[in-house]
Amino acid sequence: MEKQTFISGCIDKRKETFIQLSDKIWETPEIYFEEQQSANYLCKALEEEGFQVKIDVGGLQTGFIGSFGSGKPVAAILGEFDALPGLSQKKGLTNHEPIIAGGPGHGCGHNLLGTGAFAAAVAIKEYMEKTGLKGTVRYYGCPAEENGSGKAYMARAGLFDDVDFALSWHPETKPIIMNFSSLANYAVRFIFHGKSAHAAAAPHLGRSALDAVELMNVGVNYLREHMIPEARIHYAITDTGGNSPNVVQAYAEVAYLIRAPKKKQVTDLYARVNDIAKGAALMTGTKMEVIFEGAASDLIPNDTLAKVMYDNLTAIGVPNYDEFDQAYAKEIRDSLSPEEREAAFIGLDKSTAENLKGKHIAEFIPPLTEKAIMLSGSTDVGDVSWIVPTMQCMTACWALGTPFHTWQVVSQGAMPIAHKGMLQAGKVIACTAIEVMENPDILRKAKAEHQERLGGEPYVSLIPEQQEPPRKN
Repeated sequence: MEKQTFISGCIDKRKETFIQLSDKIWETPEIYFEEQQSANYLCKALEEEGFQVKIDVGGLQTGFIGSFGSGKPVAAILGEFDALPGLSQKKGLTNHEPIIAGGPGHGCGHNLLGTGAFAAAVAIKEYMEKTGLKGTVRYYGCPAEENGSGKAYMARAGLFDDVDFALSWHPETKPIIMNFSSLANYAVRFIFHGKSAHAAAAPHLGRSALDAVELMNVGVNYLREHMIPEARIHYAITDTGGNSPNVVQAYAEVAYLIRAPKKKQVTDLYARVNDIAKGAALMTGTKMEVIFEGAASDLIPNDTLAKVMYDNLTAIGVPNYDEFDQAYAKEIRDSLSPEEREAAFIGLDKSTAENLKGKHIAEFIPPLTEKAIMLSGSTDVGDVSWIVPTMQCMTACWALGTPFHTWQVVSQGAMPIAHKGMLQAGKVIACTAIEVMENPDILRKAKAEHQERLGGEPYVSLIPEQQEPPRKN
Protein backbone atom coordinates (compact mmCIF):
# COMPACT_ATOMS: atom_id res chain seq x y z
CA MET A 1 0.00 0.00 0.00
CA GLU A 2 1.47 3.34 -1.01
CA LYS A 3 1.11 5.37 2.15
CA GLN A 4 0.88 8.76 0.40
CA THR A 5 -2.13 7.59 -1.61
CA PHE A 6 -3.82 6.09 1.44
CA ILE A 7 -3.18 9.12 3.67
CA SER A 8 -4.26 11.59 1.00
CA GLY A 9 -7.49 9.67 0.51
CA CYS A 10 -8.12 9.49 4.25
CA ILE A 11 -7.71 13.25 4.74
CA ASP A 12 -9.50 14.24 1.54
CA LYS A 13 -12.62 12.24 2.41
CA ARG A 14 -12.83 14.10 5.73
CA LYS A 15 -11.69 17.47 4.44
CA GLU A 16 -15.00 19.25 5.02
CA THR A 17 -14.94 18.10 8.66
CA PHE A 18 -11.39 19.42 9.08
CA ILE A 19 -12.21 22.72 7.36
CA GLN A 20 -15.28 23.25 9.55
CA LEU A 21 -13.25 22.56 12.69
CA SER A 22 -10.52 25.01 11.65
CA ASP A 23 -13.10 27.69 10.83
CA LYS A 24 -14.87 27.21 14.19
CA ILE A 25 -11.57 27.87 15.97
CA TRP A 26 -10.96 30.86 13.68
CA GLU A 27 -14.41 32.23 14.58
CA THR A 28 -13.76 31.99 18.33
CA PRO A 29 -10.23 33.38 18.72
CA GLU A 30 -8.88 33.01 22.26
CA ILE A 31 -5.55 34.25 23.57
CA TYR A 32 -2.96 32.35 25.62
CA PHE A 33 -4.25 30.21 28.51
CA GLU A 34 -7.87 31.20 27.69
CA GLU A 35 -8.48 28.83 24.75
CA GLN A 36 -11.33 26.95 26.42
CA GLN A 37 -13.69 26.75 23.45
CA SER A 38 -10.92 25.89 21.01
CA ALA A 39 -9.63 23.14 23.30
CA ASN A 40 -13.16 21.78 23.74
CA TYR A 41 -13.69 21.65 19.96
CA LEU A 42 -10.51 19.65 19.48
CA CYS A 43 -11.10 17.34 22.46
CA LYS A 44 -14.59 16.52 21.20
CA ALA A 45 -13.25 15.86 17.69
CA LEU A 46 -10.56 13.53 19.10
CA GLU A 47 -13.10 11.58 21.14
CA GLU A 48 -15.36 11.21 18.12
CA GLU A 49 -12.43 9.70 16.21
CA GLY A 50 -11.76 7.13 18.94
CA PHE A 51 -8.87 8.77 20.80
CA GLN A 52 -8.58 8.53 24.59
CA VAL A 53 -8.42 12.13 25.81
CA LYS A 54 -6.82 13.45 28.98
CA ILE A 55 -7.49 17.08 29.90
CA ASP A 56 -5.82 19.54 32.28
CA VAL A 57 -2.39 18.01 31.61
CA GLY A 58 0.79 19.53 33.00
CA GLY A 59 -1.32 21.87 35.11
CA LEU A 60 -2.67 23.53 31.96
CA GLN A 61 -6.42 24.07 31.97
CA THR A 62 -6.50 24.17 28.18
CA GLY A 63 -3.82 21.53 27.63
CA PHE A 64 -4.78 17.99 26.65
CA ILE A 65 -3.51 14.77 25.05
CA GLY A 66 -5.45 12.44 22.75
CA SER A 67 -3.97 8.92 22.44
CA PHE A 68 -4.53 5.92 20.21
CA GLY A 69 -2.69 2.60 20.24
CA SER A 70 -0.21 1.21 22.73
CA GLY A 71 3.46 0.53 23.13
CA LYS A 72 6.41 1.73 21.09
CA PRO A 73 7.16 3.71 19.06
CA VAL A 74 5.32 6.73 20.42
CA ALA A 75 4.74 9.54 17.90
CA ALA A 76 3.79 12.97 19.25
CA ILE A 77 1.83 15.27 16.92
CA LEU A 78 1.86 18.83 18.25
CA GLY A 79 -1.15 21.10 17.80
CA GLU A 80 -1.66 24.76 18.71
CA PHE A 81 -4.82 26.88 18.79
CA ASP A 82 -4.17 30.21 20.52
CA ALA A 83 -4.84 33.57 18.88
CA LEU A 84 -3.22 36.99 19.21
CA PRO A 85 -4.68 40.10 20.88
CA GLY A 86 -5.66 43.10 18.79
CA LEU A 87 -5.81 41.33 15.40
CA SER A 88 -9.56 40.92 14.89
CA GLN A 89 -10.36 40.90 11.16
CA LYS A 90 -13.20 39.85 8.87
CA LYS A 91 -12.33 36.95 6.62
CA GLY A 92 -11.77 37.21 2.91
CA LEU A 93 -11.29 40.99 2.80
CA THR A 94 -8.30 42.72 1.28
CA ASN A 95 -8.66 45.77 3.51
CA HIS A 96 -8.40 46.09 7.27
CA GLU A 97 -11.83 45.73 8.88
CA PRO A 98 -11.97 44.25 12.40
CA ILE A 99 -14.90 42.14 13.53
CA ILE A 100 -14.42 43.59 17.02
CA ALA A 101 -12.19 46.62 17.38
CA GLY A 102 -9.21 45.62 19.49
CA GLY A 103 -10.38 42.02 19.66
CA PRO A 104 -8.20 38.94 19.15
CA GLY A 105 -7.61 37.18 15.85
CA HIS A 106 -5.68 34.21 14.47
CA GLY A 107 -2.77 36.27 13.19
CA CYS A 108 -0.39 33.31 13.17
CA GLY A 109 -2.75 30.71 11.75
CA HIS A 110 -2.99 28.47 14.79
CA ASN A 111 -6.58 27.56 13.92
CA LEU A 112 -5.01 25.85 10.90
CA LEU A 113 -2.04 24.48 12.82
CA GLY A 114 -4.11 22.71 15.43
CA THR A 115 -6.55 21.29 12.91
CA GLY A 116 -3.89 20.21 10.40
CA ALA A 117 -2.07 18.35 13.16
CA PHE A 118 -5.39 16.76 14.19
CA ALA A 119 -5.97 15.64 10.59
CA ALA A 120 -2.53 14.00 10.62
CA ALA A 121 -3.28 12.15 13.87
CA VAL A 122 -6.59 10.87 12.50
CA ALA A 123 -4.94 9.65 9.29
CA ILE A 124 -2.16 7.88 11.24
CA LYS A 125 -4.77 6.15 13.39
CA GLU A 126 -6.68 4.97 10.34
CA TYR A 127 -3.47 3.66 8.75
CA MET A 128 -2.61 1.78 11.96
CA GLU A 129 -6.05 0.17 12.00
CA LYS A 130 -5.83 -0.76 8.32
CA THR A 131 -2.29 -2.18 8.34
CA GLY A 132 -1.80 -3.39 11.91
CA LEU A 133 1.10 -0.99 12.46
CA LYS A 134 2.09 -1.15 16.13
CA GLY A 135 2.76 1.84 18.32
CA THR A 136 1.06 4.89 19.78
CA VAL A 137 0.03 8.15 18.18
CA ARG A 138 -0.63 11.08 20.47
CA TYR A 139 -2.11 14.45 19.67
CA TYR A 140 -0.77 17.07 22.08
CA GLY A 141 -3.11 20.02 22.51
CA CYS A 142 -0.61 22.76 23.30
CA PRO A 143 -1.97 26.11 24.56
CA ALA A 144 -0.25 29.47 24.79
CA GLU A 145 2.44 29.19 22.12
CA GLU A 146 2.32 32.92 21.40
CA ASN A 147 2.85 33.98 24.99
CA GLY A 148 3.19 31.61 27.92
CA SER A 149 4.93 28.61 26.30
CA GLY A 150 2.48 25.81 27.02
CA LYS A 151 4.80 23.14 25.62
CA ALA A 152 7.53 24.22 28.04
CA TYR A 153 5.18 23.46 30.95
CA MET A 154 4.32 20.12 29.33
CA ALA A 155 8.00 19.32 28.86
CA ARG A 156 8.81 20.29 32.46
CA ALA A 157 6.00 17.97 33.64
CA GLY A 158 7.59 15.02 31.81
CA LEU A 159 4.79 14.58 29.29
CA PHE A 160 7.26 13.89 26.45
CA ASP A 161 9.63 11.63 28.37
CA ASP A 162 8.33 8.38 26.83
CA VAL A 163 7.87 9.86 23.32
CA ASP A 164 10.17 8.63 20.52
CA PHE A 165 9.79 11.55 18.10
CA ALA A 166 7.61 14.62 17.58
CA LEU A 167 6.23 16.30 14.47
CA SER A 168 4.36 19.52 13.81
CA TRP A 169 3.99 22.27 11.21
CA HIS A 170 3.25 25.95 10.82
CA PRO A 171 1.27 27.94 8.23
CA GLU A 172 3.55 30.02 6.03
CA THR A 173 3.78 31.48 2.53
CA LYS A 174 6.11 28.76 1.18
CA PRO A 175 6.21 24.95 1.46
CA ILE A 176 9.47 24.20 3.28
CA ILE A 177 10.96 22.03 6.01
CA MET A 178 11.71 23.82 9.29
CA ASN A 179 15.09 22.26 9.96
CA PHE A 180 16.15 25.40 11.79
CA SER A 181 17.47 26.59 15.10
CA SER A 182 15.44 29.27 16.86
CA LEU A 183 15.98 31.79 19.64
CA ALA A 184 15.41 30.87 23.26
CA ASN A 185 13.36 33.48 25.08
CA TYR A 186 12.07 34.94 28.31
CA ALA A 187 8.77 36.85 28.48
CA VAL A 188 8.42 38.97 31.63
CA ARG A 189 6.62 42.05 32.93
CA PHE A 190 8.37 44.65 35.05
CA ILE A 191 6.03 46.48 37.39
CA PHE A 192 7.06 49.65 39.20
CA HIS A 193 5.30 50.95 42.29
CA GLY A 194 5.79 54.62 43.19
CA LYS A 195 3.87 57.30 45.05
CA SER A 196 1.28 59.67 43.66
CA ALA A 197 1.39 63.40 44.27
CA HIS A 198 0.17 66.69 42.82
CA ALA A 199 2.57 67.20 39.91
CA ALA A 200 2.51 71.01 40.26
CA ALA A 201 1.91 71.71 43.95
CA ALA A 202 4.03 68.95 45.49
CA PRO A 203 6.03 67.02 42.88
CA HIS A 204 8.80 66.44 45.46
CA LEU A 205 6.42 64.20 47.40
CA GLY A 206 5.86 61.88 44.43
CA ARG A 207 7.87 58.94 43.11
CA SER A 208 7.07 58.31 39.46
CA ALA A 209 6.63 54.71 38.35
CA LEU A 210 6.38 55.95 34.76
CA ASP A 211 9.80 57.60 35.10
CA ALA A 212 11.13 54.20 36.18
CA VAL A 213 9.67 52.50 33.08
CA GLU A 214 11.14 55.16 30.81
CA LEU A 215 14.56 54.97 32.45
CA MET A 216 14.51 51.18 32.20
CA ASN A 217 13.72 51.35 28.50
CA VAL A 218 16.52 53.85 27.92
CA GLY A 219 18.92 51.60 29.80
CA VAL A 220 17.95 48.56 27.77
CA ASN A 221 18.38 50.52 24.56
CA TYR A 222 21.95 51.31 25.62
CA LEU A 223 22.43 47.60 26.37
CA ARG A 224 21.74 46.73 22.72
CA GLU A 225 25.24 47.90 21.73
CA HIS A 226 26.76 45.41 24.17
CA MET A 227 24.91 42.18 23.41
CA ILE A 228 25.49 39.61 20.69
CA PRO A 229 24.00 40.66 17.33
CA GLU A 230 21.78 37.55 17.12
CA ALA A 231 19.95 38.50 20.32
CA ARG A 232 16.68 40.42 20.31
CA ILE A 233 14.90 42.51 22.96
CA HIS A 234 11.39 43.89 22.44
CA TYR A 235 9.18 45.80 24.83
CA ALA A 236 5.73 47.32 25.13
CA ILE A 237 4.55 49.76 27.82
CA THR A 238 1.38 48.05 28.97
CA ASP A 239 0.30 50.51 31.69
CA THR A 240 1.45 54.14 31.90
CA GLY A 241 -0.23 54.77 35.22
CA GLY A 242 -3.06 57.01 34.07
CA ASN A 243 -3.99 59.78 31.67
CA SER A 244 -3.53 62.89 33.79
CA PRO A 245 -0.21 64.74 33.43
CA ASN A 246 -0.91 66.56 36.70
CA VAL A 247 -0.65 63.40 38.79
CA VAL A 248 2.65 61.65 39.49
CA GLN A 249 2.11 58.10 38.32
CA ALA A 250 2.19 55.66 41.22
CA TYR A 251 2.02 52.54 39.02
CA ALA A 252 3.40 51.62 35.62
CA GLU A 253 4.47 48.45 33.87
CA VAL A 254 6.35 47.31 30.79
CA ALA A 255 6.40 43.89 29.09
CA TYR A 256 9.67 42.51 27.74
CA LEU A 257 10.49 39.66 25.37
CA ILE A 258 14.17 38.75 25.52
CA ARG A 259 15.71 36.36 22.96
CA ALA A 260 19.09 34.78 22.25
CA PRO A 261 20.32 31.71 20.33
CA LYS A 262 21.15 29.57 23.39
CA LYS A 263 19.48 29.06 26.74
CA LYS A 264 22.48 30.25 28.73
CA GLN A 265 22.76 33.35 26.56
CA VAL A 266 19.13 34.32 27.12
CA THR A 267 19.44 33.61 30.84
CA ASP A 268 22.49 35.87 31.08
CA LEU A 269 20.80 38.59 29.00
CA TYR A 270 17.69 38.45 31.17
CA ALA A 271 19.85 38.95 34.26
CA ARG A 272 21.33 42.10 32.70
CA VAL A 273 17.88 43.46 31.83
CA ASN A 274 16.75 42.69 35.37
CA ASP A 275 19.69 44.68 36.75
CA ILE A 276 18.70 47.65 34.58
CA ALA A 277 15.16 47.47 35.98
CA LYS A 278 16.58 47.45 39.53
CA GLY A 279 18.69 50.48 38.64
CA ALA A 280 15.66 52.33 37.30
CA ALA A 281 13.85 51.65 40.56
CA LEU A 282 16.82 52.94 42.58
CA MET A 283 17.06 56.10 40.49
CA THR A 284 13.37 56.92 40.96
CA GLY A 285 12.82 55.75 44.53
CA THR A 286 10.24 53.21 43.39
CA LYS A 287 9.85 49.51 44.02
CA MET A 288 10.11 46.95 41.21
CA GLU A 289 8.59 43.49 40.84
CA VAL A 290 9.02 40.95 38.06
CA ILE A 291 6.10 38.87 36.74
CA PHE A 292 7.18 35.82 34.76
CA GLU A 293 5.01 35.17 31.68
CA GLY A 294 6.81 32.49 29.70
CA ALA A 295 10.07 31.01 28.46
CA ALA A 296 11.06 28.80 25.55
CA SER A 297 14.22 26.87 24.73
CA ASP A 298 16.08 27.07 21.44
CA LEU A 299 15.06 24.62 18.72
CA ILE A 300 17.29 21.59 18.01
CA PRO A 301 17.37 20.61 14.30
CA ASN A 302 17.42 17.00 13.07
CA ASP A 303 18.69 16.29 9.56
CA THR A 304 17.43 12.69 9.64
CA LEU A 305 13.79 13.63 10.22
CA ALA A 306 14.11 16.64 7.91
CA LYS A 307 15.07 14.39 4.99
CA VAL A 308 12.16 12.01 5.63
CA MET A 309 9.70 14.90 5.91
CA TYR A 310 11.05 16.60 2.79
CA ASP A 311 10.68 13.39 0.76
CA ASN A 312 7.06 13.16 1.85
CA LEU A 313 6.45 16.85 1.14
CA THR A 314 7.66 16.39 -2.44
CA ALA A 315 5.73 13.12 -2.81
CA ILE A 316 2.48 14.76 -1.67
CA GLY A 317 3.17 17.85 -3.79
CA VAL A 318 1.52 21.26 -3.66
CA PRO A 319 -2.26 21.78 -3.70
CA ASN A 320 -4.17 22.99 -6.74
CA TYR A 321 -4.67 26.71 -6.16
CA ASP A 322 -7.43 27.74 -8.56
CA GLU A 323 -8.23 31.08 -10.24
CA PHE A 324 -10.14 32.31 -7.18
CA ASP A 325 -7.17 31.58 -4.91
CA GLN A 326 -4.79 33.32 -7.30
CA ALA A 327 -6.95 36.41 -7.68
CA TYR A 328 -7.49 36.70 -3.94
CA ALA A 329 -3.77 36.24 -3.25
CA LYS A 330 -2.96 38.98 -5.75
CA GLU A 331 -5.27 41.40 -3.93
CA ILE A 332 -3.67 40.50 -0.61
CA ARG A 333 -0.22 41.10 -2.09
CA ASP A 334 -1.43 44.44 -3.42
CA SER A 335 -2.26 45.41 0.19
CA LEU A 336 1.37 44.84 1.23
CA SER A 337 4.13 47.39 0.99
CA PRO A 338 6.91 46.87 -1.59
CA GLU A 339 9.28 46.11 1.27
CA GLU A 340 6.94 43.41 2.61
CA ARG A 341 6.59 41.82 -0.82
CA GLU A 342 10.38 41.77 -1.29
CA ALA A 343 10.90 40.26 2.15
CA ALA A 344 9.44 37.02 0.80
CA PHE A 345 12.71 36.39 -1.07
CA ILE A 346 15.16 37.10 1.74
CA GLY A 347 17.39 34.10 2.42
CA LEU A 348 16.32 32.14 -0.64
CA ASP A 349 18.82 30.71 -3.09
CA LYS A 350 18.88 32.33 -6.53
CA SER A 351 17.06 29.49 -8.29
CA THR A 352 14.20 29.43 -5.77
CA ALA A 353 13.84 33.21 -5.85
CA GLU A 354 13.62 33.12 -9.65
CA ASN A 355 10.95 30.42 -9.53
CA LEU A 356 8.85 32.53 -7.17
CA LYS A 357 9.21 35.87 -8.97
CA GLY A 358 5.88 37.09 -10.25
CA LYS A 359 3.95 34.50 -8.22
CA HIS A 360 1.10 35.32 -5.87
CA ILE A 361 1.15 31.87 -4.23
CA ALA A 362 4.23 29.70 -3.77
CA GLU A 363 3.42 26.62 -5.85
CA PHE A 364 7.05 25.55 -5.93
CA ILE A 365 8.82 23.39 -3.30
CA PRO A 366 12.35 24.72 -2.77
CA PRO A 367 15.25 22.31 -2.30
CA LEU A 368 15.94 21.07 1.21
CA THR A 369 18.49 23.49 2.62
CA GLU A 370 21.71 22.02 3.94
CA LYS A 371 22.84 25.26 5.57
CA ALA A 372 22.37 25.87 9.27
CA ILE A 373 19.65 28.52 9.59
CA MET A 374 18.79 30.50 12.69
CA LEU A 375 15.12 31.45 12.88
CA SER A 376 14.91 34.99 14.24
CA GLY A 377 11.75 34.14 16.17
CA SER A 378 11.07 31.70 18.99
CA THR A 379 8.83 28.69 19.57
CA ASP A 380 8.09 26.49 22.54
CA VAL A 381 8.50 23.52 20.18
CA GLY A 382 12.12 24.11 21.15
CA ASP A 383 11.48 22.57 24.58
CA VAL A 384 10.11 19.41 22.98
CA SER A 385 13.12 19.23 20.66
CA TRP A 386 15.47 19.07 23.65
CA ILE A 387 13.75 15.87 24.80
CA VAL A 388 13.04 13.97 21.56
CA PRO A 389 13.96 14.28 17.85
CA THR A 390 11.54 16.85 16.45
CA MET A 391 10.71 18.20 13.00
CA GLN A 392 8.20 20.58 11.42
CA CYS A 393 7.15 21.59 7.94
CA MET A 394 5.54 24.72 6.56
CA THR A 395 3.01 24.99 3.75
CA ALA A 396 1.67 27.87 1.67
CA CYS A 397 -1.50 29.00 3.45
CA TRP A 398 -1.12 32.71 2.68
CA ALA A 399 -0.22 34.88 -0.27
CA LEU A 400 3.51 35.11 -0.92
CA GLY A 401 5.12 37.72 1.32
CA THR A 402 2.31 37.97 3.90
CA PRO A 403 3.95 38.96 7.19
CA PHE A 404 3.09 36.97 10.31
CA HIS A 405 0.97 38.60 13.05
CA THR A 406 -0.99 40.86 10.70
CA TRP A 407 -4.61 41.38 9.75
CA GLN A 408 -3.79 39.91 6.32
CA VAL A 409 -3.02 36.56 7.95
CA VAL A 410 -6.34 36.63 9.82
CA SER A 411 -8.25 37.52 6.66
CA GLN A 412 -6.77 34.56 4.79
CA GLY A 413 -7.06 32.11 7.70
CA ALA A 414 -10.56 30.87 6.88
CA MET A 415 -10.23 30.97 3.09
CA PRO A 416 -9.61 28.12 0.60
CA ILE A 417 -5.93 28.99 0.18
CA ALA A 418 -5.42 28.37 3.90
CA HIS A 419 -7.54 25.23 3.98
CA LYS A 420 -5.54 23.69 1.14
CA GLY A 421 -2.23 24.35 2.84
CA MET A 422 -3.60 22.92 6.10
CA LEU A 423 -4.70 19.66 4.47
CA GLN A 424 -1.36 19.38 2.68
CA ALA A 425 0.45 19.71 6.02
CA GLY A 426 -1.72 17.03 7.61
CA LYS A 427 -0.80 14.62 4.82
CA VAL A 428 2.92 15.35 5.08
CA ILE A 429 2.99 14.92 8.87
CA ALA A 430 1.03 11.68 8.73
CA CYS A 431 3.21 10.14 6.01
CA THR A 432 6.37 11.19 7.83
CA ALA A 433 5.19 9.70 11.13
CA ILE A 434 4.23 6.42 9.50
CA GLU A 435 7.56 6.11 7.69
CA VAL A 436 9.46 6.61 10.95
CA MET A 437 7.20 4.19 12.84
CA GLU A 438 7.65 1.54 10.14
CA ASN A 439 11.45 1.90 9.95
CA PRO A 440 13.33 1.39 13.25
CA ASP A 441 16.62 2.27 11.54
CA ILE A 442 15.36 5.79 10.76
CA LEU A 443 14.31 6.28 14.36
CA ARG A 444 17.63 5.01 15.70
CA LYS A 445 19.51 7.35 13.37
CA ALA A 446 17.32 10.32 14.36
CA LYS A 447 17.87 9.60 18.06
CA ALA A 448 21.63 9.22 17.61
CA GLU A 449 21.79 12.55 15.79
CA HIS A 450 19.68 14.14 18.52
CA GLN A 451 22.08 12.99 21.23
CA GLU A 452 25.08 14.17 19.23
CA ARG A 453 23.58 17.65 18.79
CA LEU A 454 22.86 17.94 22.52
CA GLY A 455 26.45 16.97 23.29
CA GLY A 456 25.50 15.56 26.66
CA GLU A 457 23.72 18.71 27.85
CA PRO A 458 20.52 17.73 29.69
CA TYR A 459 17.20 19.46 29.22
CA VAL A 460 16.62 22.10 31.87
CA SER A 461 13.44 24.15 31.68
CA LEU A 462 13.81 27.93 31.65
CA ILE A 463 10.57 28.20 33.64
CA PRO A 464 11.31 28.99 37.30
CA GLU A 465 10.80 25.91 39.46
CA GLN A 466 8.09 27.53 41.59
CA GLN A 467 6.19 28.95 38.60
CA GLU A 468 2.88 27.28 37.74
CA PRO A 469 0.71 27.92 34.64
CA PRO A 470 -1.95 30.61 35.03
CA ARG A 471 -5.38 29.22 35.87
CA LYS A 472 -8.64 31.01 35.08
CA ASN A 473 -11.61 30.80 37.42
